[in-house]
Amino acid sequence: MENVVQVNGLRKVFHENIAMDDVHFNVKKGEIFGLLGPSGSGKTTTIKILTGELKPSSGDIEVLGMKSDMFQTASFQSQIGILSDNSALYERLTVYDNLKLFCKLYSAPLQQIAVTLREVNMEKEGGKVVSKLSKGMKQRVLLAKALIHQPKLVFLDEPTSALDPGNAAYIHRGLQKLNEAGTTILLTTHNMEEATELCDRVAFLDQGKIQEMDNPDALRYKYSTHNFHIETVEGKKLVMINDVKSADKIGQMIADGQVKTMHTDHPTLGQIFLKLTGKELV
Repeated sequence: MENVVQVNGLRKVFHENIAMDDVHFNVKKGEIFGLLGPSGSGKTTTIKILTGELKPSSGDIEVLGMKSDMFQTASFQSQIGILSDNSALYERLTVYDNLKLFCKLYSAPLQQIAVTLREVNMEKEGGKVVSKLSKGMKQRVLLAKALIHQPKLVFLDEPTSALDPGNAAYIHRGLQKLNEAGTTILLTTHNMEEATELCDRVAFLDQGKIQEMDNPDALRYKYSTHNFHIETVEGKKLVMINDVKSADKIGQMIADGQVKTMHTDHPTLGQIFLKLTGKELV
């Protein structure tokens, strides 16, 4: 499968502080790829390098078939969408007028405004002035801005960090729909539920290095003990090793009607990250 993003040996140094150190990864065309890590792990720095906002100290980087010296060109910028901590809106204008300006900037049809507002659950707020919006609503307008020109590749830095669970779920559905239509998405998050639900592959980033990378389910299986966790009808909670002896005991418990719930050990991405780095994803 074609790689939309290819990163080999990425290194970024700020005044002798190493932010990224020999990072390697790729993002395949049509996938949702997640960079996961706590604040300060290098997620935002990576996004800024891949979108041309920062220059790498060293390394070979290619995005949409272009090298980093092309990232500031109109041909590159017109093919990507960005939601980052530097994304901004015109506070005195309405939501609709903000998106109208970006349509003109990217030569997108004005009818795309209604479509995009629907994708971010803002279809009734087009006439509202941006300065009057809540932080969560502004986040959704910024997301609409990143999607308005139907880019081939979207970079989303903590896209649902300011949203309540209901709107976050709505945005997730919109991103999945966008991805199904062919858009490649690279997102950063420290929300492990979001990463598990959305991402085809994830990379754990800590102290500027990738610690692990794979499909979320594959990682959860890899780091599972495969033990059985059982709750009996009497409320007792048991952990049993996955072997032949336990299978016989469990079978008898089921026959005797003692089992209320049972599942194998399946760690969350957050638990895996803690095991790998000793750090919580916060």
